[in-house]
Amino acid sequence: MTHDGPSSPLDVADLRARVQRVVDEVLAYESGVLSRVSPDLDPLMQALGALLSGGKRLRPAFAYWGWRGAGGDRVDDEAALRAAASLEFLQACALIHDDVMDGSDTRRGLPAAHRRFAGVHREAGWLGSHETFGIGAAILLGDLCLSWADEVLLTADFSPEALRRAKTVYDEMRTELMAGQYLDLLEQARGGGSVDRALTVVRYKSAKYTIERPLHLGAALAGATPEVFDAYSGYGLPLGEAFQLRDDVLGVFGDPAETGKPAGDDLREGKRTVLIAIAVERSTPAQAEVIRRYLGDPGLGSDGVEALRQIIEDTGALAHTETLIGELLRHSLESLETTAVDEEAREVLTGLAYAATRRTV
Repeated sequence: MTHDGPSSPLDVADLRARVQRVVDEVLAYESGVLSRVSPDLDPLMQALGALLSGGKRLRPAFAYWGWRGAGGDRVDDEAALRAAASLEFLQACALIHDDVMDGSDTRRGLPAAHRRFAGVHREAGWLGSHETFGIGAAILLGDLCLSWADEVLLTADFSPEALRRAKTVYDEMRTELMAGQYLDLLEQARGGGSVDRALTVVRYKSAKYTIERPLHLGAALAGATPEVFDAYSGYGLPLGEAFQLRDDVLGVFGDPAETGKPAGDDLREGKRTVLIAIAVERSTPAQAEVIRRYLGDPGLGSDGVEALRQIIEDTGALAHTETLIGELLRHSLESLETTAVDEEAREVLTGLAYAATRRTV
């Protein structure tokens, strides 16, 4: 198996297309529920349909292959797929709320949900603040996604005992995610801090939630042994951290045509990432002053973006982050080599490791 191109590990077992099918079925069902309440709720489903029409589907992939790797019974394949697809609704909740907290304008090349609803309010000429309306509507849509994620998981056709095991993992994952989101907000409010604090945010806001816990969700559904859970942690945690570090690099240096976000958007939002923490730690007084002046300026132009990029490169922060990504990927793959999992799953998980860390979007 190659690790990029048309034979992407994300598409083995036709996984992305099958996840999309489940997502579309859930959206159709929930749309019917909401339409019986009022046709005025249609814009909520239109916004969510646009958000969920694409994406990498990484979390469902790790959950599904975590289940397969732990010896999941192929009779339960469709049930495992549905359980994995529930993570797309949890991810939608996280993205919608994260964009509100960050004040982001776009998501996947489209207006962020709160901006979309603000636009609806503005164009209709309704009373009150269009921004307040947009934020309120987006928060409610995120809450609906959180509720539906539970609904999708718990209606997967597994035994009550398997679902109970999975729900325990799922609850812990959500708690860690919300804790990580708060720590992220705290870092922005404090103006950033040490690299260690930034790495803690990475671990709880992204690494565990993106890879380790989805793997554990699949393992729980399969009734895996504690040794399998430990092995998945050894593979998933360093890989999750590498995934987020790659995301941080793309947030500053990524191509807008591929990322769907304006160039340097993370700099305008003032995200206190590991990349930024390293740059601040290594900066000269003059460089530190430029960082203080430009980082978090919502009106930051191309010159300011370029000045910050140059400092990130000149301090060695970019090179050091790339080295960290490589080391974390190596630790992840070494752990996977010694893990007693299904051989096809091992091959796919190896491919997913490369896909997660060598991506451009």
